[in-house]
Amino acid sequence: MRISRLRVRDVRVHRDLDVELAPGLTVVRGPNESGKSTLQRALELALFRRVTAGGAEIDALRPWGAGDDARPWIGLEFAQEELEGTRRGVLEKDFRGGKATVRLEIDGTTTTDPARADEILADLTGIPSEKFFRSTASVRHHELDDLGRDEGALRDRLQQSISGADRGTSAVKRKLEKALRDLETRGEKNPGRLRVAEEAVTRTARIVADGEAALAGLERDRDVLVLAREHRAQVEATLAERRSLLEKARQAERLIAEREVARERFERHRQAVAASEELAALEKSHPSPHALPVLHQVVERLRGLDREIGELRAVLGGAPTAVDYEIVVPEPRYKPFAWLGLVLAVGGLAAAVAAVVAALPVYVSIGGLGAAVVAGLLALYARSRRRAAFDLRRQKELRDDEIARRLRGRSQLEEDLRRKEADMAGQLAAIGLADLAAGEDLLSREDAHVQAMGRLRAQLEGLVGKEPVETLPAIRDAAALEIEQKTGALEALGPIAKEPRARERLEVEVRDQEGALERARDDEAGARARVEQNPVDAEQVAGEAERLAGWREELSALQRRTRIYRLALEAIGRAEQATMRRATRYLEKRMRGDLDRLTDGRYRRVRVDDASLDIAVRSPERGDWVRADDLSQGTLDAVYLAARIGLVRLVTQDRRPPLVLDDPFVTFDDVRAARAFEILRDLSSDLQVIYLTTSERYDALADRVVVLAGPTARDTGPFEADDEPAGPADAAPARPAAPAGAAAAG
Repeated sequence: MRISRLRVRDVRVHRDLDVELAPGLTVVRGPNESGKSTLQRALELALFRRVTAGGAEIDALRPWGAGDDARPWIGLEFAQEELEGTRRGVLEKDFRGGKATVRLEIDGTTTTDPARADEILADLTGIPSEKFFRSTASVRHHELDDLGRDEGALRDRLQQSISGADRGTSAVKRKLEKALRDLETRGEKNPGRLRVAEEAVTRTARIVADGEAALAGLERDRDVLVLAREHRAQVEATLAERRSLLEKARQAERLIAEREVARERFERHRQAVAASEELAALEKSHPSPHALPVLHQVVERLRGLDREIGELRAVLGGAPTAVDYEIVVPEPRYKPFAWLGLVLAVGGLAAAVAAVVAALPVYVSIGGLGAAVVAGLLALYARSRRRAAFDLRRQKELRDDEIARRLRGRSQLEEDLRRKEADMAGQLAAIGLADLAAGEDLLSREDAHVQAMGRLRAQLEGLVGKEPVETLPAIRDAAALEIEQKTGALEALGPIAKEPRARERLEVEVRDQEGALERARDDEAGARARVEQNPVDAEQVAGEAERLAGWREELSALQRRTRIYRLALEAIGRAEQATMRRATRYLEKRMRGDLDRLTDGRYRRVRVDDASLDIAVRSPERGDWVRADDLSQGTLDAVYLAARIGLVRLVTQDRRPPLVLDDPFVTFDDVRAARAFEILRDLSSDLQVIYLTTSERYDALADRVVVLAGPTARDTGPFEADDEPAGPADAAPARPAAPAGAAAAG
């Protein structure tokens, strides 16, 4: 894979960066904080990080001062060289967590599924994961710096690179070796688990032998205890049988009571069903087609008409007479009393108020109040006289009205008689009756019919309350079924259900058996006490025997585990040897030429140990092999660089991922750095090389140079009180003189 264009948005210092890359060797140069390492990280994320990944690391890539919606976005344009030809593609990843998107387009085929896109990229680069890429084709300068401070760092890095950044095998080996040490240690203070188990087996076997020898004296007591237990079990069985029969007898009594309740419910609902059926029949057979209130109203109307007709006929039957009398209404005489009462009330109240206000004698206020009382009595008398006069006038008016009615003309009375007779005939025709007697008879029969229905409803409500009529047959049938079920359950209980007073008899027998059980338990407890008082504890001996079996089983398991651990270590060793042998031979072959060029022929022969992965070179001065970590830091960096280049070839085989180097030659002199860069230039014909640096010494050898600008922002704010620059008076005290050799050590 050769990347032709890299676009980055919202990734640390790069708010919007577009970089063209050469297919061979590209130098990305810039000062510190210009974002070179950020570009290396962006390439790692674009090629190997799942776009839906989130967390603190992705959030930390956001630029300072960016908005809340700013998230890293990386785009690549690349070409893939294969035997069939060159394939071109575009990759875009927008890291937005759950809303992240990816677009991978190769030769017109577009993929937006994150998992599928990562699979295609892994196939194109030949590297399965980001961790694998960082341990092989992505080299950082600080990785080379660490090698000088740790003599095992180079070996660990090689093992990490060969195994794809997974050192699980070494961890497993260390765990297995530690487990074997814990098992096989024979020291007195910290014995291993095998020795502890062996000693426990020996000690427990001796205790068991002594216990078994002493158990013979317990046999007789045990036999007595067994007999007591058997007797107690027999009594318990008899008691359980009697309790079972007693429970059946109680159940029979309960079933009989429930059956009686069901019979009572059945009888009530049977009567209710009969009453409801009779009520339904009465509702369908009313004597009158009209409702009782309507019929009653019509008959009452007919009765009134018949009475009025009789009165009219009686009036018309005799000669008309004039009643000649007159009621004399006297003149009203209540007004003088009313006015006199009003005057006395006003005067009395005025005298009482004046006596109170002017502090007059008491008899003045008493006289005023007496005048007010007399005024009240006169007012009541005047009111009664006025009421009597009003009633007399009203009586005269009513009498005048009656005289006027009696003196009406005979023609008017005859007209009233004809109208009332016609009204009566219409009412009789409306209810289909001939005369008032027939109506009276129909009303009495309908009233009796309705009363019968009321009695049935009252009876029905008394039997079943407000239960719906339509549910009564179902409840009756359910009660009948319950009676049959209870009867069947009683028959299933057997003869005990028919035996009279069975419950009382069985309760007596159960009490007797409970007493017998208590005695049997006392006998058993006595036998057990004799066994427990015996100085030999059978349970302890049995426990020791069980512990002996457990210790023997544990010892066998520990011995088996030891064998498994040893076999596992041997298998891991053989597998590592088989894997590492091929890798180390390949590394030796690839490193020879590169190391020869880097050191100008000083070191031409390389040897990588198959087991420890220690790297050694042939020293011309000593004429012997020298470990790489015994060399200078620059030479060690050269050895590690040659190893990493060989590892890229080893792990990718026919695939060609881009090789990204973050200024790994910082410890090289100019000559060795030039040689190393020449190797990278030759390597760029097969692999795309992206070199990140702060130096200009590689520009002439690069196919393309990308220059990144450094940060230009400056802090121009005022100093705080504690940040003022120190003047002469505030200068720090002189440091004490360093001991001899300190400068050299520094």
